[in-house]
Amino acid sequence: MLYMLASHGFHHGHITVLNLLRYISFRAGCACLTALILSLILGKPFITALRRIQRHGQPIRTLGPERHIIEKAGTPTMGGVLILTTLSLSTLLWSDLSNGFIWAVWLTMLGFGAVGFIDDYRKLAQNDTKGLSKRSRLSTEFLISLLCGLWLQSLMPKALAYTLVFPFVKDFVLPLGFLYLIFIMITITGFGNAVNFTDGLDGLAIGAVLIATLVFAILCYLVGNHSFADYLQIHAVHGTGELAVFCAALIGSGLGFLWFNAPPASVFMGDTGSLSLGGGLGALSVAIKHELVLCIVGGLFVAETFSVIIQVLWYKRTKRRVFLMAPIHHHFEKKGWAEPKIVIRFWIIALVLGLCGLATLKLR
Repeated sequence: MLYMLASHGFHHGHITVLNLLRYISFRAGCACLTALILSLILGKPFITALRRIQRHGQPIRTLGPERHIIEKAGTPTMGGVLILTTLSLSTLLWSDLSNGFIWAVWLTMLGFGAVGFIDDYRKLAQNDTKGLSKRSRLSTEFLISLLCGLWLQSLMPKALAYTLVFPFVKDFVLPLGFLYLIFIMITITGFGNAVNFTDGLDGLAIGAVLIATLVFAILCYLVGNHSFADYLQIHAVHGTGELAVFCAALIGSGLGFLWFNAPPASVFMGDTGSLSLGGGLGALSVAIKHELVLCIVGGLFVAETFSVIIQVLWYKRTKRRVFLMAPIHHHFEKKGWAEPKIVIRFWIIALVLGLCGLATLKLR
Protein backbone atom coordinates (compact mmCIF):
# COMPACT_ATOMS: atom_id res chain seq x y z
CA MET A 1 0.00 0.00 0.00
CA LEU A 2 2.69 2.50 1.03
CA TYR A 3 4.83 1.44 -1.93
CA MET A 4 2.02 2.19 -4.36
CA LEU A 5 1.33 5.57 -2.75
CA ALA A 6 5.02 6.39 -2.93
CA SER A 7 5.15 5.25 -6.56
CA HIS A 8 2.52 7.89 -7.35
CA GLY A 9 4.90 10.48 -5.91
CA PHE A 10 7.81 9.08 -7.95
CA HIS A 11 5.89 9.52 -11.19
CA HIS A 12 5.11 13.15 -10.35
CA GLY A 13 8.74 13.99 -9.63
CA HIS A 14 8.41 14.39 -5.87
CA ILE A 15 11.79 13.78 -4.21
CA THR A 16 11.12 12.92 -0.59
CA VAL A 17 12.15 10.49 2.09
CA LEU A 18 9.54 8.19 0.53
CA ASN A 19 12.17 7.33 -2.06
CA LEU A 20 13.43 4.84 0.53
CA LEU A 21 10.33 2.79 -0.27
CA ARG A 22 11.85 1.99 -3.64
CA TYR A 23 14.26 -0.37 -1.89
CA ILE A 24 13.16 -3.90 -1.07
CA SER A 25 15.67 -4.10 1.78
CA PHE A 26 14.16 -1.02 3.51
CA ARG A 27 10.58 -2.25 3.14
CA ALA A 28 11.59 -5.74 4.32
CA GLY A 29 13.05 -4.30 7.50
CA CYS A 30 9.94 -2.20 8.09
CA ALA A 31 7.67 -5.18 7.39
CA CYS A 32 9.51 -7.31 9.95
CA LEU A 33 9.34 -4.62 12.63
CA THR A 34 5.69 -3.84 11.90
CA ALA A 35 4.64 -7.49 12.16
CA LEU A 36 6.67 -7.97 15.35
CA ILE A 37 5.24 -4.88 17.06
CA LEU A 38 1.68 -5.79 16.04
CA SER A 39 2.17 -9.32 17.39
CA LEU A 40 3.45 -8.05 20.75
CA ILE A 41 0.58 -5.54 21.04
CA LEU A 42 -2.20 -7.89 19.96
CA GLY A 43 -0.80 -11.08 21.48
CA LYS A 44 -1.90 -10.72 25.08
CA PRO A 45 -5.53 -9.64 24.45
CA PHE A 46 -5.75 -12.26 21.69
CA ILE A 47 -4.64 -15.06 24.06
CA THR A 48 -7.01 -13.78 26.75
CA ALA A 49 -9.89 -13.96 24.25
CA LEU A 50 -8.88 -17.49 23.22
CA ARG A 51 -8.86 -18.63 26.84
CA ARG A 52 -12.33 -17.22 27.34
CA ILE A 53 -13.66 -18.94 24.20
CA GLN A 54 -11.74 -22.21 24.57
CA ARG A 55 -12.56 -23.23 28.11
CA HIS A 56 -10.61 -26.49 28.00
CA GLY A 57 -7.88 -25.41 25.59
CA GLN A 58 -6.43 -27.65 22.89
CA PRO A 59 -7.38 -31.34 23.22
CA ILE A 60 -4.26 -33.35 24.17
CA ARG A 61 -3.63 -36.76 22.63
CA THR A 62 -3.89 -39.52 25.23
CA LEU A 63 -1.35 -41.53 23.23
CA GLY A 64 1.22 -38.72 23.50
CA PRO A 65 3.82 -38.25 26.23
CA GLU A 66 2.18 -38.53 29.65
CA ARG A 67 3.49 -35.20 30.93
CA HIS A 68 1.70 -33.32 28.10
CA ILE A 69 -1.67 -34.28 29.58
CA ILE A 70 -0.74 -32.53 32.81
CA GLU A 71 1.55 -29.69 31.73
CA LYS A 72 -0.13 -28.59 28.49
CA ALA A 73 -3.78 -29.10 29.38
CA GLY A 74 -5.84 -25.92 29.14
CA THR A 75 -3.45 -24.11 26.79
CA PRO A 76 -5.45 -22.38 24.04
CA THR A 77 -4.79 -23.15 20.38
CA MET A 78 -5.41 -21.35 17.04
CA GLY A 79 -2.44 -19.05 17.63
CA GLY A 80 -1.90 -19.26 13.88
CA VAL A 81 -4.66 -16.66 13.55
CA LEU A 82 -2.34 -14.16 15.26
CA ILE A 83 0.49 -15.05 12.86
CA LEU A 84 -1.69 -14.73 9.77
CA THR A 85 -3.31 -11.49 10.94
CA THR A 86 -0.08 -9.64 11.68
CA LEU A 87 1.59 -11.09 8.57
CA SER A 88 -1.30 -9.94 6.38
CA LEU A 89 -1.43 -6.44 7.81
CA SER A 90 2.31 -5.96 7.44
CA THR A 91 2.32 -7.42 3.91
CA LEU A 92 -0.54 -5.16 2.82
CA LEU A 93 1.25 -2.15 4.27
CA TRP A 94 4.78 -2.64 2.93
CA SER A 95 4.71 -4.84 -0.18
CA ASP A 96 4.09 -3.97 -3.81
CA LEU A 97 0.49 -5.12 -4.19
CA SER A 98 0.75 -5.11 -7.98
CA ASN A 99 3.16 -8.06 -7.72
CA GLY A 100 1.45 -11.34 -8.59
CA PHE A 101 3.94 -13.48 -6.67
CA ILE A 102 2.95 -11.77 -3.42
CA TRP A 103 -0.73 -12.55 -3.96
CA ALA A 104 -0.13 -16.15 -5.06
CA VAL A 105 2.01 -17.07 -2.04
CA TRP A 106 -0.05 -15.07 0.45
CA LEU A 107 -3.42 -16.49 -0.65
CA THR A 108 -1.99 -20.02 -0.68
CA MET A 109 -0.88 -19.49 2.90
CA LEU A 110 -4.32 -18.16 3.85
CA GLY A 111 -5.94 -21.12 2.11
CA PHE A 112 -3.92 -23.62 4.11
CA GLY A 113 -4.62 -21.57 7.22
CA ALA A 114 -8.37 -21.84 6.53
CA VAL A 115 -8.11 -25.64 6.30
CA GLY A 116 -6.20 -25.66 9.59
CA PHE A 117 -8.73 -23.33 11.20
CA ILE A 118 -11.62 -25.65 10.32
CA ASP A 119 -9.62 -28.60 11.62
CA ASP A 120 -8.85 -26.79 14.91
CA TYR A 121 -12.47 -25.68 15.27
CA ARG A 122 -13.80 -29.20 14.88
CA LYS A 123 -11.32 -30.52 17.45
CA LEU A 124 -12.42 -27.87 19.94
CA ALA A 125 -16.12 -28.27 19.23
CA GLN A 126 -15.97 -32.05 19.63
CA ASN A 127 -13.29 -31.93 22.36
CA ASP A 128 -11.42 -34.55 20.35
CA THR A 129 -8.06 -34.75 18.55
CA LYS A 130 -9.46 -36.10 15.25
CA GLY A 131 -10.68 -32.96 13.46
CA LEU A 132 -11.19 -33.14 9.71
CA SER A 133 -10.98 -36.48 7.94
CA LYS A 134 -7.65 -37.11 6.23
CA ARG A 135 -9.35 -37.45 2.85
CA SER A 136 -11.19 -34.11 2.94
CA ARG A 137 -8.20 -32.31 4.43
CA LEU A 138 -5.66 -33.61 1.91
CA SER A 139 -7.97 -33.19 -1.09
CA THR A 140 -8.54 -29.52 -0.17
CA GLU A 141 -4.81 -28.96 0.33
CA PHE A 142 -4.00 -30.56 -3.03
CA LEU A 143 -6.59 -28.34 -4.74
CA ILE A 144 -5.13 -25.18 -3.18
CA SER A 145 -1.63 -26.32 -4.18
CA LEU A 146 -2.75 -26.97 -7.75
CA LEU A 147 -4.29 -23.51 -8.07
CA CYS A 148 -1.15 -21.97 -6.61
CA GLY A 149 1.01 -23.92 -9.06
CA LEU A 150 -1.03 -22.83 -12.08
CA TRP A 151 -0.94 -19.20 -10.91
CA LEU A 152 2.81 -19.19 -10.32
CA GLN A 153 3.55 -20.83 -13.67
CA SER A 154 1.55 -18.10 -15.41
CA LEU A 155 3.90 -15.54 -13.81
CA MET A 156 7.06 -17.50 -14.60
CA PRO A 157 9.43 -16.82 -17.54
CA LYS A 158 8.49 -19.20 -20.37
CA ALA A 159 11.90 -20.89 -20.24
CA LEU A 160 11.34 -21.86 -16.58
CA ALA A 161 7.60 -22.60 -16.51
CA TYR A 162 6.77 -26.24 -15.78
CA THR A 163 10.44 -27.13 -15.30
CA LEU A 164 12.40 -28.49 -12.35
CA VAL A 165 15.64 -26.70 -11.48
CA PHE A 166 18.42 -28.62 -9.74
CA PRO A 167 20.80 -27.24 -7.12
CA PHE A 168 24.54 -27.67 -7.78
CA VAL A 169 23.87 -27.53 -11.56
CA LYS A 170 24.19 -24.28 -13.54
CA ASP A 171 22.24 -24.67 -16.74
CA PHE A 172 20.29 -27.92 -16.65
CA VAL A 173 16.52 -27.72 -16.16
CA LEU A 174 14.15 -30.65 -16.51
CA PRO A 175 10.90 -29.87 -18.38
CA LEU A 176 8.12 -31.89 -16.75
CA GLY A 177 4.98 -30.40 -18.27
CA PHE A 178 1.84 -31.64 -16.50
CA LEU A 179 3.92 -33.76 -14.12
CA TYR A 180 5.40 -30.59 -12.67
CA LEU A 181 1.96 -29.62 -11.34
CA ILE A 182 1.82 -32.94 -9.49
CA PHE A 183 5.29 -32.22 -8.10
CA ILE A 184 4.09 -28.79 -6.92
CA MET A 185 1.05 -30.30 -5.23
CA ILE A 186 3.23 -32.79 -3.37
CA THR A 187 5.76 -30.11 -2.40
CA ILE A 188 3.31 -27.54 -1.00
CA THR A 189 0.95 -30.05 0.63
CA GLY A 190 3.87 -32.13 1.89
CA PHE A 191 5.55 -29.21 3.64
CA GLY A 192 2.26 -28.00 5.04
CA ASN A 193 1.85 -31.32 6.81
CA ALA A 194 5.56 -31.65 7.61
CA VAL A 195 5.47 -28.47 9.71
CA ASN A 196 2.28 -29.83 11.27
CA PHE A 197 4.14 -32.99 12.37
CA THR A 198 6.97 -30.87 13.80
CA ASP A 199 4.59 -28.76 15.90
CA GLY A 200 4.64 -30.84 19.06
CA LEU A 201 6.87 -28.98 21.52
CA ASP A 202 6.78 -25.37 22.69
CA GLY A 203 8.67 -23.18 20.23
CA LEU A 204 9.99 -26.06 18.11
CA ALA A 205 8.06 -25.58 14.85
CA ILE A 206 8.03 -21.77 14.83
CA GLY A 207 11.77 -21.57 15.54
CA ALA A 208 12.59 -23.92 12.66
CA VAL A 209 10.19 -22.05 10.37
CA LEU A 210 11.89 -18.74 11.23
CA ILE A 211 15.29 -20.13 10.23
CA ALA A 212 13.95 -21.52 6.94
CA THR A 213 12.10 -18.28 6.19
CA LEU A 214 15.24 -16.21 6.77
CA VAL A 215 17.10 -18.38 4.26
CA PHE A 216 14.29 -18.00 1.73
CA ALA A 217 14.16 -14.24 2.25
CA ILE A 218 17.80 -14.15 1.09
CA LEU A 219 17.09 -16.53 -1.80
CA CYS A 220 14.05 -14.53 -2.95
CA TYR A 221 16.05 -11.31 -2.99
CA LEU A 222 18.88 -12.90 -4.99
CA VAL A 223 16.64 -14.75 -7.48
CA GLY A 224 14.66 -11.57 -8.13
CA ASN A 225 17.79 -9.51 -8.81
CA HIS A 226 19.26 -10.23 -12.26
CA SER A 227 22.71 -8.93 -11.34
CA PHE A 228 23.05 -11.20 -8.31
CA ALA A 229 21.43 -14.11 -10.12
CA ASP A 230 23.86 -13.84 -13.04
CA TYR A 231 26.83 -13.59 -10.69
CA LEU A 232 25.72 -16.65 -8.69
CA GLN A 233 24.68 -18.49 -11.86
CA ILE A 234 21.17 -19.17 -10.64
CA HIS A 235 17.98 -18.80 -12.66
CA ALA A 236 16.51 -15.31 -12.25
CA VAL A 237 12.76 -14.92 -11.86
CA HIS A 238 11.73 -11.30 -12.32
CA GLY A 239 9.45 -10.02 -9.58
CA THR A 240 10.29 -12.59 -6.90
CA GLY A 241 12.56 -10.15 -5.08
CA GLU A 242 9.38 -8.64 -3.64
CA LEU A 243 8.79 -11.91 -1.79
CA ALA A 244 11.68 -10.92 0.50
CA VAL A 245 9.28 -8.34 1.99
CA PHE A 246 6.70 -11.08 2.54
CA CYS A 247 9.33 -13.31 4.18
CA ALA A 248 10.42 -10.46 6.44
CA ALA A 249 6.82 -9.89 7.53
CA LEU A 250 6.54 -13.61 8.26
CA ILE A 251 9.72 -13.48 10.34
CA GLY A 252 8.35 -10.57 12.38
CA SER A 253 5.04 -12.38 12.92
CA GLY A 254 6.86 -15.57 13.86
CA LEU A 255 9.11 -13.81 16.36
CA GLY A 256 6.09 -12.16 17.94
CA PHE A 257 4.34 -15.52 18.21
CA LEU A 258 7.46 -17.15 19.64
CA TRP A 259 7.37 -14.56 22.44
CA PHE A 260 4.15 -16.22 23.64
CA ASN A 261 4.93 -19.77 22.46
CA ALA A 262 8.30 -20.07 24.25
CA PRO A 263 8.29 -22.74 26.98
CA PRO A 264 6.00 -22.89 28.82
CA ALA A 265 3.72 -21.86 25.97
CA SER A 266 0.83 -19.48 26.59
CA VAL A 267 -0.70 -20.44 23.23
CA PHE A 268 -0.26 -23.10 20.55
CA MET A 269 -0.28 -22.27 16.84
CA GLY A 270 -2.58 -25.19 16.08
CA ASP A 271 -3.16 -26.53 12.58
CA THR A 272 -4.15 -22.99 11.61
CA GLY A 273 -0.53 -21.98 12.04
CA SER A 274 1.41 -25.11 11.14
CA LEU A 275 -0.43 -25.84 7.88
CA SER A 276 -0.26 -22.22 6.73
CA LEU A 277 3.43 -21.85 7.56
CA GLY A 278 4.39 -25.07 5.81
CA GLY A 279 2.20 -24.30 2.81
CA GLY A 280 3.72 -20.82 2.62
CA LEU A 281 7.26 -22.22 2.60
CA GLY A 282 6.29 -24.67 -0.14
CA ALA A 283 4.75 -21.90 -2.26
CA LEU A 284 7.85 -19.71 -1.80
CA SER A 285 10.09 -22.52 -3.02
CA VAL A 286 7.96 -23.01 -6.15
CA ALA A 287 7.93 -19.27 -6.87
CA ILE A 288 11.73 -19.04 -6.95
CA LYS A 289 12.35 -22.52 -8.43
CA HIS A 290 14.12 -23.78 -5.29
CA GLU A 291 11.87 -26.68 -4.37
CA LEU A 292 14.75 -29.13 -3.97
CA VAL A 293 16.69 -26.62 -1.89
CA LEU A 294 13.68 -26.45 0.44
CA CYS A 295 14.20 -30.15 1.11
CA ILE A 296 17.66 -29.24 2.42
CA VAL A 297 16.72 -26.05 4.28
CA GLY A 298 13.61 -27.72 5.69
CA GLY A 299 15.40 -31.00 6.32
CA LEU A 300 14.20 -31.03 9.92
CA PHE A 301 10.58 -31.07 8.74
CA VAL A 302 11.45 -33.82 6.25
CA ALA A 303 13.04 -35.92 9.01
CA GLU A 304 10.01 -35.46 11.28
CA THR A 305 7.70 -36.60 8.47
CA PHE A 306 9.78 -39.62 7.54
CA SER A 307 9.98 -40.67 11.18
CA VAL A 308 6.17 -40.94 11.15
CA ILE A 309 6.09 -42.78 7.82
CA ILE A 310 8.80 -45.25 8.92
CA GLN A 311 7.09 -45.84 12.26
CA VAL A 312 3.70 -46.54 10.68
CA LEU A 313 4.98 -48.78 7.87
CA TRP A 314 7.32 -50.78 10.11
CA TYR A 315 4.67 -51.26 12.78
CA LYS A 316 2.12 -52.49 10.23
CA ARG A 317 4.67 -54.95 8.91
CA THR A 318 6.26 -56.25 12.12
CA LYS A 319 4.05 -54.95 14.99
CA ARG A 320 7.25 -53.42 16.39
CA ARG A 321 8.30 -49.77 16.64
CA VAL A 322 11.47 -48.19 15.28
CA PHE A 323 11.14 -45.16 17.58
CA LEU A 324 9.77 -45.00 21.09
CA MET A 325 7.25 -42.53 19.67
CA ALA A 326 6.83 -40.59 16.43
CA PRO A 327 7.32 -37.87 15.31
CA ILE A 328 10.93 -38.16 16.32
CA HIS A 329 10.97 -35.28 18.82
CA HIS A 330 8.68 -37.40 21.01
CA HIS A 331 11.22 -40.24 20.78
CA PHE A 332 13.74 -38.05 22.59
CA GLU A 333 11.11 -37.03 25.13
CA LYS A 334 10.56 -40.69 25.88
CA LYS A 335 14.33 -41.09 26.34
CA GLY A 336 14.18 -38.50 29.10
CA TRP A 337 15.44 -35.38 27.32
CA ALA A 338 14.03 -32.13 28.71
CA GLU A 339 11.76 -30.24 26.31
CA PRO A 340 13.98 -27.11 26.06
CA LYS A 341 17.01 -29.31 25.26
CA ILE A 342 15.18 -31.00 22.38
CA VAL A 343 13.91 -27.69 21.02
CA ILE A 344 17.28 -25.92 21.12
CA ARG A 345 19.15 -28.87 19.61
CA PHE A 346 16.60 -29.18 16.83
CA TRP A 347 16.95 -25.43 16.19
CA ILE A 348 20.70 -25.95 15.86
CA ILE A 349 20.08 -28.70 13.31
CA ALA A 350 17.68 -26.43 11.42
CA LEU A 351 20.30 -23.65 11.41
CA VAL A 352 22.99 -25.96 10.02
CA LEU A 353 20.61 -27.18 7.32
CA GLY A 354 19.74 -23.57 6.47
CA LEU A 355 23.44 -22.79 5.98
CA CYS A 356 23.75 -25.90 3.79
CA GLY A 357 20.88 -24.60 1.70
CA LEU A 358 22.62 -21.25 1.23
CA ALA A 359 25.80 -23.09 0.24
CA THR A 360 24.01 -24.38 -2.86
CA LEU A 361 24.31 -20.86 -4.26
CA LYS A 362 28.07 -21.25 -4.78
CA LEU A 363 28.43 -25.00 -5.32
CA ARG A 364 27.67 -25.01 -9.03
